[in-house]
Amino acid sequence: MESPINDPAAGAAVYAADRENVFHSWSAQAQIAPIPVAGASGSYFWDYSGKTYLDFSCQLVFTNIGHQHPKVVKAIQEQAAILTTIAPQHANVARNEAAKRIIELAGEPFKKVFFTNAGADAVENAIRMARGHTHRHKILSTYRSYHGNTGSAINSTGDPRRFPNEFSFGHVHFWGPYLYRSAFWAENEAQECQRALEHLEQTIIFEGPKTIAAILLESVPGTAGILVPPAGYLDGVRALCDKYGILWIADEVMAGFGRTGKWFAFEHSKSVPDLIVFAKGVTSGYVPLGGIVIRDEIAKTFDDRVFPGGLTYSGHPLACATAVATIDAMKEEKIVENAAHIGKTILGPGLHELAKKHQVIGDIRGVGVFWGMDIVTNREARTPIAPYGGSSPEMNELVNACKANGLMPFPNFNRLHMTPPCNINEADAKLGLELLDKSLAEIGKHYKD
Repeated sequence: MESPINDPAAGAAVYAADRENVFHSWSAQAQIAPIPVAGASGSYFWDYSGKTYLDFSCQLVFTNIGHQHPKVVKAIQEQAAILTTIAPQHANVARNEAAKRIIELAGEPFKKVFFTNAGADAVENAIRMARGHTHRHKILSTYRSYHGNTGSAINSTGDPRRFPNEFSFGHVHFWGPYLYRSAFWAENEAQECQRALEHLEQTIIFEGPKTIAAILLESVPGTAGILVPPAGYLDGVRALCDKYGILWIADEVMAGFGRTGKWFAFEHSKSVPDLIVFAKGVTSGYVPLGGIVIRDEIAKTFDDRVFPGGLTYSGHPLACATAVATIDAMKEEKIVENAAHIGKTILGPGLHELAKKHQVIGDIRGVGVFWGMDIVTNREARTPIAPYGGSSPEMNELVNACKANGLMPFPNFNRLHMTPPCNINEADAKLGLELLDKSLAEIGKHYKD
């Protein structure tokens, strides 16, 4: 796709203003060089110099319906003309319709939705809800996870962003399944599943089951590496929760709303969680929105007891109208089915073919339009090309090669994630693989036999 703009001077002005006035998240401010983005459409965005990028990052894995979907843009415009905002204590049509659609997608036994502004505060309030319902205080979550940047959400997180932010209370971490770098010396997926569940049960026993309110899990851990759980793992977690009276909070912020080829990623299992946390794809990021889908018995806990939480913009009508339009478009255009098809027929097979060609690919995991690769300098030793918690010149070289070739991936540590829009077409999915192939060839020199 050709860029509709070529105005380097305008881009330089945007960049200069950003560097002058904007403070960026998760960054040493003097060490970053953000791309000035002029516009976007579908699976692409472009800068002011005329360079176009095929967006295999979906920004932060949220533009599930691509950029500037006309039906959703129109719905935002129409809602803005009717009711742009209203305080959350009032009822409004947009919020009602969004809640109705989300509950229908979740199915039984879910009855209500509590809306938040994004994923982090959805996790925060789900934890609060679980503690209030169970009268217990501990929250268990995995080391390889990301749950958001608010107090309890960041303490539940397992990656290094937690380290300078550990001020919340009652959080315990355990090892989730990840066969490629198994903590359990497993030799296959079945062993990894069994041993991970045994480890989780021992953690529960030694922490005290009656102190544990919830197990918080990304249904498919995203930023941590797109770690698709082995068959039976989520079912085993459900069984342990039932055995010990613990709630299961499914974090679907990144994996939900079509990303894995199903509306919710937990649907790849046979089990249903107690609370579902969502954000990102529910509006494709067009207007910020998150929330919690709540089982009936948990919602009833707060019928005559005050729920100790709330947000000024909870159920914001502009955001809720965006969710309604996004969900409707996904249904009408069979976008979830497309994600499953692209993953099964193009991305999955294509990435495994690239692994035959490029030894720096150590492992491939994924489903739908949600794929991750471990990039290594030696396959036998599984030596990561960048250390845990950091990057390296070699990994930076790969990311820069992707960008130079017009592909925007989603990197983290030694991993490269391929997460295009759920409605990407076959031609663009194949093009993404071609650009990745070209980029991987540029770092082959760093492989060490």
